Amino acid sequence: MGKESTDRFVVERDLRLDLLRGLGLWMIFLDHIPDDVVAWLTLRNYGFSDAAEFFVFISGYLLGFIYVPIVASGQFLAALKRLWLRAWQMYVAHILLFLAFTAQIARAARKWDNPMYKDEFNVANFLAHPDELIGKALTLQYKPVDLDVLPLYISLVVVAPFVVWCLVRRPNLTLAGSIVLYLLARYFDWNLPSYPKGATWYFNPFAWQLMFFFGAWCGCGAVAQISKFLRSRIVFAVAIAWILFALVIVMTWHSVFLESLIPKWMIKLIYPIDKTDLDMLRFTHFLALAVIVSRYLSRDWAGLKSKWLRPLVLCGQHSLPLFCLGVFLSFGVHWILVQWKHQVIEQILLSIGGMAIMTAAAWVLDRAQRVPNLFVDAGIKEEQNPVAQPEPMAGIRTQPSAA
Repeated sequence: MGKESTDRFVVERDLRLDLLRGLGLWMIFLDHIPDDVVAWLTLRNYGFSDAAEFFVFISGYLLGFIYVPIVASGQFLAALKRLWLRAWQMYVAHILLFLAFTAQIARAARKWDNPMYKDEFNVANFLAHPDELIGKALTLQYKPVDLDVLPLYISLVVVAPFVVWCLVRRPNLTLAGSIVLYLLARYFDWNLPSYPKGATWYFNPFAWQLMFFFGAWCGCGAVAQISKFLRSRIVFAVAIAWILFALVIVMTWHSVFLESLIPKWMIKLIYPIDKTDLDMLRFTHFLALAVIVSRYLSRDWAGLKSKWLRPLVLCGQHSLPLFCLGVFLSFGVHWILVQWKHQVIEQILLSIGGMAIMTAAAWVLDRAQRVPNLFVDAGIKEEQNPVAQPEPMAGIRTQPSAA
């Protein structure tokens, strides 16, 4: 298991998180393909939550585990610099992805004389008024379909250094503040403005910050306070029951008979299950899944290093470029299925092909990382202290990536 450095700090990679992020990337790719039969294998078809919750939580977990020890050692400015640099990198990636994705859709619509693409992916207004909407895109107010998640990460990472500073001093109080902000945002309908006028962000950062900073709270070790409770049989039984309940409810979306069995009062109670504001049904469903996964997926499981899971692990280790690639691939698959045959076998082959391309790209990126750099920072003094490993709060060692 490899190690990577963050300035003077070294953290050890946790392959479980890489595996889950890689699985999430594949699921997001499949979910972005409309009417794809292979997408029935993804999480969203069997419960309230989906890959978005896992991605946001894991990113928050990494934030807490890596940066809380750094800030605790007195390196707040170093942490702020690194996190803001990461936010800038995601912003640049988002803008480049936006421009390339929009061009891809416009070219397909023009070449095949099919305006459906422009309308379906919310780029028709941009192509009609680029002078106005380029500014909206640069300020993250205008986003085509499937490009909503990176702005959420950017906004969360920008404020992350200050939340980490609070986690160092009062982790439980910081989590309580996150919960209060979540409740206020839902009660007062707080959200950031989007385009067109009156619209808001698809992923409400005031609500989704709870998932992100709850992950940071767990990553910094504060979750150890309730570890015995989480491992209890009662919690395990409740988690299983909640997962089964979510499965039954989701199945009613596809079966009139099952829907007729659900009491009217329960339907009024649970709907709508809002993704934009991180409905509590989604949050608790994720918690139930996390309890099960953490119970059976151990850090030293030999399967994490097997060749069969290697593609998922590789994809998870390069989440940002692979997410951007997945957006392009999902549209490409959708375009092929619309313009040519739309049979099950074509859907299966194209979906597998997309995941194979993502894996190949991850392998190339992994090989590229292994190529040594020819230049080093000449300003580093030889007598500087050697790389030291921080003493983390209780938690799992993982790789230095906040998103």
